Amino acid sequence: MEHSTKRLAVSLVALLAMLAFFATLSAAAQGVAESPVIINPAVDEGAYVRAVEDALGHRAGRRLSEADFIRMSREPGTIVLDARSKAKFDELHVEGAINLSFPDIAVESLALALPDKSARILIYCNNNFSGAEGAFPSKLPSASLNLPTYVALYDYGYRNVYELGPLIDVAATAIAFEGRAAPAR
Repeated sequence: MEHSTKRLAVSLVALLAMLAFFATLSAAAQGVAESPVIINPAVDEGAYVRAVEDALGHRAGRRLSEADFIRMSREPGTIVLDARSKAKFDELHVEGAINLSFPDIAVESLALALPDKSARILIYCNNNFSGAEGAFPSKLPSASLNLPTYVALYDYGYRNVYELGPLIDVAATAIAFEGRAAPAR
């Protein structure tokens, strides 16, 4: 019995080696290269996906009409946040908005710019305005700055965030603007 057990073990090892060999050949034929798993504890893909799903569910009921955006922006304690670059912000932005460029959103910068996580924050981006391509260049709808800005704020614990919903012509809106390219009113 000992001899048959050894033979069975050798046969199983040979079979596994052959399967591994064919899997390697198949992967090579498909152009799949084996690469090491690179771990970075400062990057968590799974947590990001969960944050996106949670934030977008929260965002669904927090998109504002032009009139509601204007009304809420005038209420005491409301912060209008512009996450575009400083150069685009300086060119043209919603009157009274503060600028915290998206790449600069981090624990410390948020604590300085938005210390009260329960404060009402209104956001907008390039894809909310037409007729001012210099200040508000169009992005792909899937790359609209509204989306990652909302997700980031939500992930950092800000839950009282609202977003301007429609696409609005800068020349035709009742929203007031400031900056070098502000339309005369």
